[in-house]
Order: sequence, then structure tokens, then C-alpha cells
Amino acid sequence: MKALILSAALVALCLALQPAAETDPVVHVLLQLPLLALAGGIAARRIDLPAGYAAAALIVALVAIAFWMLPRSIDAALTDWRMGAVKFVSVPLLIGAPLSACWRHLHPVLRGFLKAQAISMLCVLGFLYTHAPLRICNAYLVNDQERLGVGFLIVAAALAIVWSIPVLFGAPSPSTEKPARWQTA
Repeated sequence: MKALILSAALVALCLALQPAAETDPVVHVLLQLPLLALAGGIAARRIDLPAGYAAAALIVALVAIAFWMLPRSIDAALTDWRMGAVKFVSVPLLIGAPLSACWRHLHPVLRGFLKAQAISMLCVLGFLYTHAPLRICNAYLVNDQERLGVGFLIVAAALAIVWSIPVLFGAPSPSTEKPARWQTA
């Protein structure tokens, strides 16, 4: 029940951010959309998805992510109230919930691949938004677009650091830890 209340509070926060999202792409793309996905992920955290459905849930989430990465989708969510409503329904239900439900069933190599893909996609988007000579999103100005590109690059760097820390500095698991020579068994 607490998860549903927290999820509803995040959606309410996203609704409150809507006026700022209409004027600032950084708020819209780097704050509102991830919060909506997080709301869906929190709500679906306790869903016991059978392992056989993990691939299907992952495909649903990846297709929805690809749809919401399109500048045309972002523009439509700002200019058409129906697409705005679709955003508030589809991002939690088609991105956050499926990723949360399937994540623990995914092989660690696939998880690492998806993380690396997310970082590289953010870098590509950051480059595209900072170097495009034209407006990519019609709802925002070129300066706003460049700020969003810098935001993509900052998020990519932050995720690379956060996701690398356990790999580089994680504690060894107890089963593989060997006692030192001077320790007695």
C-alpha cells in the first residue's frame, strides 16, 4: 500500500511540474519523464512476474522508451492534451512497471548491456541536441535544446560513475573470499 501511495505522490508531483515542463525541456525530459517511470517502477516493485515473461516485459519497455525518445513525441505531449495524457499513462505502465518487474530476471550480462546502451544513447542524444543547427523539438528554443543536450551528457556521466562503482570497488562475495595466509581457520 505504501508503494502505491508513493507512486501516486510521484505522479502528482509530475502533474505539478507540468507548467514548468511546458517551458523547460530539462524539467520535461530529465525530471518529469524519469519520475513517471519511477512511479510505475515503485508501483510494480512487488509484482511477481514469471521468469518466462521477462523478455516480453523488457521488449515492451524498450519500445516505449524508443517512442518517448523521439522529439516528435515530446512535442506532441506538450501541444496535444491527449498525448499528454498518454504520457502520464504510458511512461509508468509501459516503461517503469515492466522494467521493475523484469529486472531481477535478467541475466547480469544483459543488465550491463542495457546500462551501457543507456549511457551511450544519452551521449548520442547529448551530442545531437548540442550540435544540431536546427531546432529538434519545435516546442523549445535552440538554447533550451542545447541545455537539454548538456543535461543528457551530465546524466550519462553520472550514470557511468554510479554504475561503475560497484564493479570497480564492490566488496568480494563471501563465497569467493579467501583468508589471508596469516589468518588461522
